[in-house]
Amino acid sequence: MSTLEQQAKAPADLRAVAQFLRGSNSGMKIRVGALNGKRVDYFKGKSAIKALLSPAYAKLKSVPKITSEAEAQTVLQSLIPFAFFLRVDRGGPSGTSSTSPKHLSVNQAQLFKPEEYYAWFYEGSQWTTYAGGVLMVAIMLAGVMFPLWPPTMRLGVWYLSIACLGLVGLFFVIAIVRLIFYIVTVLVASPGIWMFPKLFADVGFVESFIPLWEWDLPKKKTKKRKGKEPKSSAANAEKLSANGAYIEEVEDSGEGSSRPHSRNATVEEVPED
Repeated sequence: MSTLEQQAKAPADLRAVAQFLRGSNSGMKIRVGALNGKRVDYFKGKSAIKALLSPAYAKLKSVPKITSEAEAQTVLQSLIPFAFFLRVDRGGPSGTSSTSPKHLSVNQAQLFKPEEYYAWFYEGSQWTTYAGGVLMVAIMLAGVMFPLWPPTMRLGVWYLSIACLGLVGLFFVIAIVRLIFYIVTVLVASPGIWMFPKLFADVGFVESFIPLWEWDLPKKKTKKRKGKEPKSSAANAEKLSANGAYIEEVEDSGEGSSRPHSRNATVEEVPED
């Protein structure tokens, strides 16, 4: 019996679990290995358990309810007979480099354990692949049949391409002008002025041109303020010195001290005048 036939016999709820784990919403760490000379995706058992306990899985409907790691292991064990994934043993690299895909071999004892590895034999939903293929074929046909387009459509495509090239050229012009302007202002009015300072920042299109200009001032580094000595400490020291002693705060150099730093103090006798 082929793996496709086994997967077709799976109940709807287990199939939904397999689709979730195979999708990007699960957040599972997928690795690439070599099984019988072919590259396959595989994962670690604890990664699948973590995915089934995630909030993304809890939002799904028509799937088994899972609230603990034991329940997650039970559900994952029930998926193995339908060959969505199988337990594999991982060997050394398949190539000369240490980063080459690891050799994988199917283990005869098919059970689920968090520390074991499992290879995918299920590709998941293929509608995106089919849609992408159809779109690619449509684009290729449209390009090949471009001479047969109506004159108005061809003229519109020409104007659109010119507009795109104009926008790209305008962006390069702005980048060059702002650099020249910055160099001039560095020599004339140090520290220099940047036009459109957020032009290359990771912001939206409109935010890239706001503000219009900005001084090239270095960013201030925030430093942690150390605790200051209370103002009353000097007055307390004067009062204690009048009695023949004063309290001096010292740093604690011992590693095993259990007292807070602020409580470490020594009492020193001062001779009376």
